Amino acid sequence: MMAPQLYTHAFNISSVENRRLCINGTPWIWHLLEECVENAWEYWSVVIGLISIVCFLFAALPQLYVAYQNGKVDQALSLGFLLCWTGGDLTNFIGCYLTNQLPIQIVTAIFYVNMDIIVISQFAYYKLKNQKTTKCSINLKNFCVTWVLMCITLCVILPSQLLLRNQDQSTVLEASKNTLGMIEMSGFICGYVSCMFYLGSRFPQLYKNFQRRSTEGTSYLLFALAMMGNCTYGLSLVLKMPAAKALRNLYFLHHLPWLIGSFGVLFLDIFMTAQFIMYRKQNKRRPSLVAMEVEPLLVNEEDS
Repeated sequence: MMAPQLYTHAFNISSVENRRLCINGTPWIWHLLEECVENAWEYWSVVIGLISIVCFLFAALPQLYVAYQNGKVDQALSLGFLLCWTGGDLTNFIGCYLTNQLPIQIVTAIFYVNMDIIVISQFAYYKLKNQKTTKCSINLKNFCVTWVLMCITLCVILPSQLLLRNQDQSTVLEASKNTLGMIEMSGFICGYVSCMFYLGSRFPQLYKNFQRRSTEGTSYLLFALAMMGNCTYGLSLVLKMPAAKALRNLYFLHHLPWLIGSFGVLFLDIFMTAQFIMYRKQNKRRPSLVAMEVEPLLVNEEDS
């Protein structure tokens, strides 16, 4: 959920025809990601990139738990925030699939989309439940259970299908350069669209918090893990940057949408953090102010 992107192979990297035998690389990275890592910079780029994936994978879980506890997720989260975030994850998945990324990347992208829809389903469920439409709530609850079961099934079936597709490389090897160029460009466009969705997702939530003057019902861990994920993802791209100036410029252009997406969202989440700090301090002051206002009234009642 969270600027989850195409990892370090995004756009033009790790195409099947460019994969080669890795003699001096790190074995476990080669077997897991099919990426040849031959120096410390590349090694730490991969490790930090994997940390970012873990952060994004677990980012939504605290929010699901908080929403289950208080049942006010429809009042706390902006629907625009959820829809934009889902749009970002969906275009990220399309980009992964079109550019023939590694199975681990595509499976991760599928997991992101599934988690997004589970969060939206929970949002819709509590929205209807809080409006006291009992019949709709029961139907939606059944839908959510069915959807979760479907997600689990897809997470089992799709990875196996992707692994089979990955083994059959002959059709990709025979593809023309023009076709590959169009596919890479489509992945690049998806990267920019995904970037705009991720950046746009924060503004509805910032405005929602400002309107309510509160962050109650929202888990800060959702944004903290997203910040950690975006920071480590952007850092993994920077560490991977080639030494040669000509290659560095090309690398920067190829990864520009994902760099903007990760560091841009990270910057906006700093404002989100400021809101959490500011509004929680205000909420702590309110009980003491109410007590100060009520105490003189009680004294006057006793004197009379």
